[in-house]
Amino acid sequence: MAEQKKFIFEVEKGIEAIDGKPSMGPVYRSVFAKDGFPKPVQGLENCFDVFRISVEKYPGNRMLGRRVIVDGKPGKYVWLTYKEVYDIVMKIGLSIRSCGLEKGGRCGIYGVNCPEWIMSMEACNAHGMHCVPLYDSLGAGAVEFIICHAEISVVFVEEKKIFEVLKTLPNTTQYLKTIVSFGKVTPEQKAEVGKFGIAIYSWDEFLQLGEGKHFDLPVTTKSDICTIMYTSGTTGDPKGVMISNNSIVTLIAGVKKLLETMNEELSQSDVYMSYLPLAHIFDRVIEELFINHGASIGFWRGDVKLLIEDLGELKPSIFCAVPRVLDRVYSGLTEKISSGGFIKNKLFNLAYSYKQHNMRNGDKHQEASPLSDKIVFNKVKQGLGGNVRLILSGAAPLATHVEAYLRVVTCAHVLQGYGLTESCAGTFVSLPNEMSMLGTVGPPVPNVDVRLESVPEMGYDALSSTPRGEICIRGDTLFSGYYKREDLTAEVLVDGWFHTGDIGEWQPQGAMKIIDRKKNIFKLSQGEYVAVENLENIYGLVSAIDSVSLSLSLL
Repeated sequence: MAEQKKFIFEVEKGIEAIDGKPSMGPVYRSVFAKDGFPKPVQGLENCFDVFRISVEKYPGNRMLGRRVIVDGKPGKYVWLTYKEVYDIVMKIGLSIRSCGLEKGGRCGIYGVNCPEWIMSMEACNAHGMHCVPLYDSLGAGAVEFIICHAEISVVFVEEKKIFEVLKTLPNTTQYLKTIVSFGKVTPEQKAEVGKFGIAIYSWDEFLQLGEGKHFDLPVTTKSDICTIMYTSGTTGDPKGVMISNNSIVTLIAGVKKLLETMNEELSQSDVYMSYLPLAHIFDRVIEELFINHGASIGFWRGDVKLLIEDLGELKPSIFCAVPRVLDRVYSGLTEKISSGGFIKNKLFNLAYSYKQHNMRNGDKHQEASPLSDKIVFNKVKQGLGGNVRLILSGAAPLATHVEAYLRVVTCAHVLQGYGLTESCAGTFVSLPNEMSMLGTVGPPVPNVDVRLESVPEMGYDALSSTPRGEICIRGDTLFSGYYKREDLTAEVLVDGWFHTGDIGEWQPQGAMKIIDRKKNIFKLSQGEYVAVENLENIYGLVSAIDSVSLSLSLL
């Protein structure tokens, strides 16, 4: 019997429990980092360099695209090239500086993904300002809290969300001085904002604000903060995760190395569908990766019901998703097949069983059953646009049966990843054609060290024959701390190790399986956190509900 492949190697020995400190398992690293961690490309010091270098290399490439509505119907994607985007970014930067902001100033960005979101972000990157995404799914009052906590003076906002920003007035007027719409502004909005001495501009008006002015781009280093991303805490207010330029350029280097090793490297011809929130680190780093390769990013229309139609028009090559989206794809496919009649159903099941059998025996997905792919599964492939070669699931656990099914029927690699805002998203990712990694998040990416720490009170031992414990991460992708919360930072960053709060179990080949949570907290399929204590407190107010703890423990 062939020896099982090993995808990690040990770099430090485990440590026994001492002086009340729990034991810690060995430190492991990806085999793809045998010769050391991959270094960022020469000259890539910050996030603006990622964009600037691609503008120099690929000025005429399609960068940002959106569908135009013609006679009430969606038309084709219309594109801005890298050079066209750069010219607009330069104008936005001058306009922001005209508002009095300097390097280190904070700009909020609020709205669904669109070209203006990326252009506002790149203007912040160019001038060394902190881009602070705003989003209301963190709960009532979150937008107001973030504006005040981060001391945001300029907010870029989607037209439909302007009223949400206006709702924060007058409480935010100590900091907020300028509102910029991604589209138009109504006379009523101008009048409302004017009462508080705040300026509000349409997108086109704002682009002209810096005309005739000149501001030098500041020197921005790797250690400078590029974004503050607020994430839901288990209790209390959202936490501002400070992410440096170094975290993002280090992550890009690691993912690039990983994709090259898997023969799946990105190229300038790749196309990405931008629909997962840019306010979250998962989508942000994926889009940085695409920009780094001079590839194209097309935006959805903001409606999940129209996503499949947008995919059909854009024809992306890489599709990133959260489990909730892939669950919908899975249930839609299974319903369609079961209602397709006896012969079609039988043919599909035969093709599925045959291809899955071959994949389990070691065949690559594209070689497992080319005939089944052509005759049976091609319709599934076309449903995602026809060009998808890589599907990446992240932000929450993907059910094993859904992952197994999609690996067979989509004619694409289906990979599951794991990471947190604090680890700049990617920390683990499963590998193509490795069926033994089903139900795991794969081995570490080649730019971090990982170890498990025992949790004796929960019965998890990092030094046992089946190592289990809290996942701890070390490396340059880690965050620089929680903004204005050194106390919370000290709780999770200990001796250079970030304690994730997630319980993992090493698999024999070096993949990680997430098996538990150290704290009583659930992560929903769309990636949001819910604390059990909060639910118990809310449900406990209703007299008709008792034994809430028991009910929740059964979830």
